[in-house]
Amino acid sequence: MAIRVTSNMMTSQSLRNLNSNRATLDKLSDQSSSGKKINKPSDDPVGTTYALRYRAELAANDQYLNNTDEAKSWLNYSDTVMGQAGDVLTRIKELAVQAGSGTTDADGLKAVQSEVSELKNQLVNIGNSQLNGKYVFNGQELDKAPYELSSSVTSYSDVITDTGGVTYGISEGVSLDVNVKGNDFFGNKTDIDNIFSTLDRLNTALASGDHEAITTEVTNIESRKDKMVTARAEIGAKTNRVELVNSRLDDRRLNVTTLQSQVEDADISETLIKTTTAQTIYQAALQTSASIMQMSLVNFLK
Repeated sequence: MAIRVTSNMMTSQSLRNLNSNRATLDKLSDQSSSGKKINKPSDDPVGTTYALRYRAELAANDQYLNNTDEAKSWLNYSDTVMGQAGDVLTRIKELAVQAGSGTTDADGLKAVQSEVSELKNQLVNIGNSQLNGKYVFNGQELDKAPYELSSSVTSYSDVITDTGGVTYGISEGVSLDVNVKGNDFFGNKTDIDNIFSTLDRLNTALASGDHEAITTEVTNIESRKDKMVTARAEIGAKTNRVELVNSRLDDRRLNVTTLQSQVEDADISETLIKTTTAQTIYQAALQTSASIMQMSLVNFLK
């Protein structure tokens, strides 16, 4: 049985085709102007899932990169001030060796004592070093200067620094303590080679001209300096580790960004060609539809 095709049916079909062609042209125009294949979830539901996953991975990766940058800053600064403390101890040892030789007169010993006192003050300043307003030798009590005297703490050798660790998450499931506790570096109050108690005894020996006692303190200075060197070496090892992790995170960011681009970014050349083709098709459809819509019984009756 023959099917009668009415003008209304032809018009409706033409409008459907026009709308379909227009939707395709609009989608390609959006891709051309934005440079993205996916501008809304309906463009590619599966691709949208991958795109969101890649964005989440990049966000986490960027946070880890920020953490490693901050960790490196802390470690580098700690290495600098620890190096300064080592230089001070080197000078103190030179003075102690000189004073303990027995060839230095009373005026010379007094001059050495004066310089040792100043060098002790310099070590206190180093112990209270700050990075961005945070005290680096006082564990997690970042807002409190560790080497400050008070009614209960009358000597720097009696200072007890906080033992908490300053920790950064440098990658998934991996955290790293970046700080050195003051007592680990300068010595605990019970350590014979606590640098502050050592300098107090050295000053007493210099004041009394006790060359044997001065020589004894040289051994303690050497012991503390060796421990400082060991602590600084650990900081160096951590710095190398953080730099390796940072490099790996940079590589990961590049890889994930590439995957994200493959899912989200449009091939501009291909998209422009498709847009031009879709525009041509749409214009042809408009012309054809205009011709079809004029062919009705009313036109012939006229």
